[in-house]
Amino acid sequence: MIPIYKPYMPEGLQPELEQILYSGNLAFGKYGQLFEEALKSFLNVEYLLSTSSYNTAMLMVLSVLGLKAGDEVLASPVSCLASNQPFAVKGIKVVWVDVDPATGTMDIDDLRSKISNHTKAIFHNHFCGYVGDTKAVNALGQEFGIPVVDDAIEAFGSRAGNEYIGNSGADVTVFSFQTVRLPNTIDGGAIAFKNKELFDKARLIRDYGIERSKFRTPIGEISADCDIEIEGYAGMLSEVNAFIGYKQMDQLPHLLQKQADNAAKWDSDLYDKFGTRPLPSLSGNKPNYWVYGTLVNEPAKQEAILKYRNAGYYATGVHINNNVYSVFGPYVALSGVSEFMKRYVAIPCGWWL
Repeated sequence: MIPIYKPYMPEGLQPELEQILYSGNLAFGKYGQLFEEALKSFLNVEYLLSTSSYNTAMLMVLSVLGLKAGDEVLASPVSCLASNQPFAVKGIKVVWVDVDPATGTMDIDDLRSKISNHTKAIFHNHFCGYVGDTKAVNALGQEFGIPVVDDAIEAFGSRAGNEYIGNSGADVTVFSFQTVRLPNTIDGGAIAFKNKELFDKARLIRDYGIERSKFRTPIGEISADCDIEIEGYAGMLSEVNAFIGYKQMDQLPHLLQKQADNAAKWDSDLYDKFGTRPLPSLSGNKPNYWVYGTLVNEPAKQEAILKYRNAGYYATGVHINNNVYSVFGPYVALSGVSEFMKRYVAIPCGWWL
């Protein structure tokens, strides 16, 4: 059966990887810097930090924005659990925003109606790589003076208009480089920033709050004069993980194009083969086709999944709507979310097809 996900790994990594493993320099270093520069070049951004995981990246963003227990954020429950667990960890209240049932993207009218004096940030998830209405969401953030975070856990390489997510107007963008992403670092993540002030704050938070230029005395001892003024994490990407990510960057355009080509084939064949419809992408946007989204007719979701699988394609709903989880508070019914999740099925579209 053709899998829905598959980790990509370039050939011939072993000699250089072995050199790193026995070099005595395993922490963030040469390849960490090269990987970050490659990511910045690909996304056309100036301010970006790699991180040890997506979860660390999200927790860092909450710290960078000064969010604390009891604060309120807006987010879509049509997203990965990994996107929202950091809110629970920090004691942040999530107000769920409905989605357009035809696309799974954030409902702009519902978003506007839920912005209040208590709203501290908007987290805009691009579900399974399908880009939401970035212009409208970012405009609301600017109108109300609320930071917008693009949650690109599944959307590296997706485009909003002519720009990649990460350079499409959000104040902050969070990426995952976990095993089944492109690129993957086995585990890792990154954060892109619109301005230097947030970047500089995040650079300290990523490294326990330490300003490394002041942390050591001339003889290499920890300096008592270097105060730690901000919370921080062990958030640096290791040299091994960074090397693996860096070595994938040259092939990334080819791999993304292969996924786009596969999607074009599904566009022409899907209905005739399976009687289901493609999930539409918002006008002008281009998914990375991490998966290929389809919409089935109710109540045939399970039947459609089995039909795809019997034909040799591992189909899945990928996620369930996070507003059902009690860790986020009492269940809140959202009609668009319910309708979309009853119909959404993903099928393989990756570079391995």
